[in-house]
Amino acid sequence: MTNKTSMRLMRHSFLALLFVLAMAVGVPVMAASGGSLQQANASLSDQGSLQNGAKLYFNYCSGCHSLKLMRYSRIASDLGLTEQQVMDNLNFTGAKFGDQVPPSMDVEDAKRWFGAAPPDLSLMARAKGVDYIYTYLKSFYLDPSRPLGWNNTTFPNASMPNALWELQGVQTAVFKPGEKGGDPVFEKFEMHQPGRLDPKAFDVVARDIANFLQYAAEPAGLVRKQVGVWVLLFLGVFTLLAWLLKQEYWKDVH
Repeated sequence: MTNKTSMRLMRHSFLALLFVLAMAVGVPVMAASGGSLQQANASLSDQGSLQNGAKLYFNYCSGCHSLKLMRYSRIASDLGLTEQQVMDNLNFTGAKFGDQVPPSMDVEDAKRWFGAAPPDLSLMARAKGVDYIYTYLKSFYLDPSRPLGWNNTTFPNASMPNALWELQGVQTAVFKPGEKGGDPVFEKFEMHQPGRLDPKAFDVVARDIANFLQYAAEPAGLVRKQVGVWVLLFLGVFTLLAWLLKQEYWKDVH
């Protein structure tokens, strides 16, 4: 095998490795986003967003939903919060600092009021994607035909009321007739009653809650990218050393 052939093989192998790594990162991102979903632009590197998302989640969502795979102590450690901050501002159930996050509402009461117990949200972002959660939180509208008076264009006939209505406001949905007598097609939202926040500020609320749930679904994601950078640097240095070693071994081979 000549020097030129050996170098070409090493170059192709390195490019193949980079391609595999890029696909490993890119595929989950593409699979998590749907064609009609809005982009949350959430980032796990934004600690302020995660802290705000945690505050909003525990004030508006934890009354019904649990995070059984998360512990208050882990949230404090990962999000740069003290035990006192977590226990004073995020814990409304009397749980201990090392306990998992339960719902505030009794499960049997939830079944009686909503027809089913609200789901645990620990893995919701992995199951649906952060863009889905973001879009879902923005898509509630008044619907008198539903038992609780609310519906959702992202998850039609959801049993959940709009827990964020005081922030977002109350909106109605405008539908246009479907083609050839089919189901009506959603066209737009119209604001029926303004909330405490303007639309841009509410977008931040929805993004931060979605971002916090993205973190809760995979806390290791906070450090995975940092580790990935060091792995790529190691592979680059290792490849260079391997090439230099090969050059040394083959320098006298003609």
